[in-house]
Amino acid sequence: MLKFLKSPPLLAATGLIILQGVLIYSAIRPESIPVGRPLSQLPQSMGSWRFAQEGLIDADTQAVLKADDLLNRYYVRGPLGANLFVAAFRSQRNGKAPHSPKNCLPGSGWTPLNSSVVAIDVGRAMPIEVNRYVVSHGDERSLVLYWYQSRDRAIASEYTAKFWVVVDAMRLNRTDTALVRVVLPIVDRDEEAANQAATDFVRAFYGTLREYLPA
Repeated sequence: MLKFLKSPPLLAATGLIILQGVLIYSAIRPESIPVGRPLSQLPQSMGSWRFAQEGLIDADTQAVLKADDLLNRYYVRGPLGANLFVAAFRSQRNGKAPHSPKNCLPGSGWTPLNSSVVAIDVGRAMPIEVNRYVVSHGDERSLVLYWYQSRDRAIASEYTAKFWVVVDAMRLNRTDTALVRVVLPIVDRDEEAANQAATDFVRAFYGTLREYLPA
């Protein structure tokens, strides 16, 4: 009998029932919607990286993303260029949620070559963990880093991010989060150089970006 109670299917079913109860309870309460600073006010200089240009986000893309605030910006450091994309959601109710880059990139014609989770020291007590992808499009290769930023948590796993959404809904009555994505071209197939540049870029903007997202 005790083994049955500890069986994975029963535990999964129990977890689903609890989750449904939490969502129903959260849905009947007015949600606490935090206010963040507009991402458009993010500085044009962060560390040794300088603003190059704003990226276009057309109306159709905005309608699909359903984000409350968007940033698509290019920064440069010497000959190096990096794209910073942030989709901020004040609430994830009513079907609003970040779209995973691992699903969006193939739809845009990019083919994933390899993936992993890496740690980046951003000057906090603990490094943050982010998803790392190498993708190709024809002869081009790019390095992609992305994670979910919820309050002071940087989370690589989508499932862990959803877990914390439930926890925050229960404890704080809020479901805000942001998808943060960095893309750099891999020049001459030199992944190590791209890794170093991407890591430096994340270190340069991470602390500043946190000031523009709800605490």
